[in-house]
Amino acid sequence: MMNMQQACGVVAAQRSEDSLLIATMSAMRAFDFLEADPAFVSPAPKAARLSSVPLMGGAAGLGLGLALAKPERKVIVVDGDASLLMELSSLVTVSQAGAGNLIHLLIKNGTQFTGLANLDAPATDFNFAEAARNAGYRHVYTIEDAAAWEARFAEIQNFAGPVFVELKVEPSPSRAEPGFEQAEMPDYQFERMGIEARAMQQLLNAEVL
Repeated sequence: MMNMQQACGVVAAQRSEDSLLIATMSAMRAFDFLEADPAFVSPAPKAARLSSVPLMGGAAGLGLGLALAKPERKVIVVDGDASLLMELSSLVTVSQAGAGNLIHLLIKNGTQFTGLANLDAPATDFNFAEAARNAGYRHVYTIEDAAAWEARFAEIQNFAGPVFVELKVEPSPSRAEPGFEQAEMPDYQFERMGIEARAMQQLLNAEVL
């Protein structure tokens, strides 16, 4: 089974230059770490990213909106299992919209508040890939091996969507202290959704102009 950095590292390294990336919850933090790593050089310097921290359950809807608004660009949603459980109906909405440029990746690590409390996610045995298939996604895969994921992602980007990939990922180590004390989160973590949403809006408006 792959870890979070491997799962997100493949996306960061291989996604197309003009893609839009919506990463939520633990995946958002993984992309933060990757971009801060001096050894990591993104091959997609013009690619845009929107981290949707407060949108637990809303990443697929946000990604669908961007995919419909910008059909010429690939939109990649990196969702979480606990998050998607809150809005399973979004699978049907995405499927019925038929966004051919949408790739929906699910980080299935069986936890919520990953890296903080690491609480067990509800219904850890729920088959998200089967749910996406039943909802009508055009291509559906389950991948748990890091090498297989690295080998398949380039091909998956070329498929007409919507595409759904359930990535089985190891839970990140908890950072909670004994008694569940946690380090205080910086204000930026609660402000970044607005900041990055405005940055995305400016990017898209600039393209229109």
